Amino acid sequence: MTNLAAPVIRTAKSRRRRRGIAGVSPRMIVAFLIPFFLPFLLFYIVPIIYALWQSLLVVRRTAGQFGTSYTAFGGFEQYVQAVQNSEFWGSIGRIALFGIVQVPVMLAIALVIALLLDSPLLRLKSFFRIAAFMPYAVPGVIAAIMWSFLYSPQLSPVVSVLQAVGLKPDFLGPTAVLWSIANVSTWLWTGYNMLVLFSALQSIPQELYEAAKLDGANNWTIAIRIKVPIIAPALIMTTVFSIIGTLQLYAEPAVLRQISSNISSTYTPNMLAYAIASGNNYQQAAAVSVIIAIVTFVLSFGFMKLTSRRAEA
Repeated sequence: MTNLAAPVIRTAKSRRRRRGIAGVSPRMIVAFLIPFFLPFLLFYIVPIIYALWQSLLVVRRTAGQFGTSYTAFGGFEQYVQAVQNSEFWGSIGRIALFGIVQVPVMLAIALVIALLLDSPLLRLKSFFRIAAFMPYAVPGVIAAIMWSFLYSPQLSPVVSVLQAVGLKPDFLGPTAVLWSIANVSTWLWTGYNMLVLFSALQSIPQELYEAAKLDGANNWTIAIRIKVPIIAPALIMTTVFSIIGTLQLYAEPAVLRQISSNISSTYTPNMLAYAIASGNNYQQAAAVSVIIAIVTFVLSFGFMKLTSRRAEA
């Protein structure tokens, strides 16, 4: 009896394998994945590989300065030139200062707004949620143009009011322009991070709050002792995204550069890579881009490892 049933069982298992998961054939799975993986491969993986290859090439000449140019394999020569460039380290220093100050401030504001929206004491929650998220709907370039009018001494009503009371604001001056850019980024991205944190708060069971109130906890204690620790993974995720976005900063300083002489074409690492590429030195630009990508990965991965170790401890 067992010998007769064995072929039937094997046949049924092979049919299930051919049908795939829940009756879906492997061909159907591949058909659904191709529309994602094909553009991902062509427009993400292939450019990365091409940039890596370009960063290993150098342009040489056959005979002196006016000889015929040709491309040759140079190894890490472009990377050595990049790290020896003072403008590269200047851009890295500015973006590091920017991230150290702007990211904690932005996430702190986003967390406060999310906690307020989740509080039972706040009225008109839908209105305030939309109002806080609205700046994120404005493209970064448009937001930078809007703020450039508010920063411009000749056009800004804010500057006119401050001057009328005896103040002399210089939002585009050499010491303030970095924080003017940070203000634009904070205004633009706080709503996005707030929505992520607010979504995490909405997933917390209400029974925890009821139990805490029975133990005598007030709204402040519940927010600090219960809500914030539970949404810590969401805070970590938004921090990682903010680190990545900080190292990719380009649109805001590029727009404000049109009205401020204190923003150079190499003000941020991305602007430096674009400026080098504009001079037809694509190999050097590729090397700078690869370094930016490596720094972004190291900082993001390092932050996640550090927070995970503290959570385990």
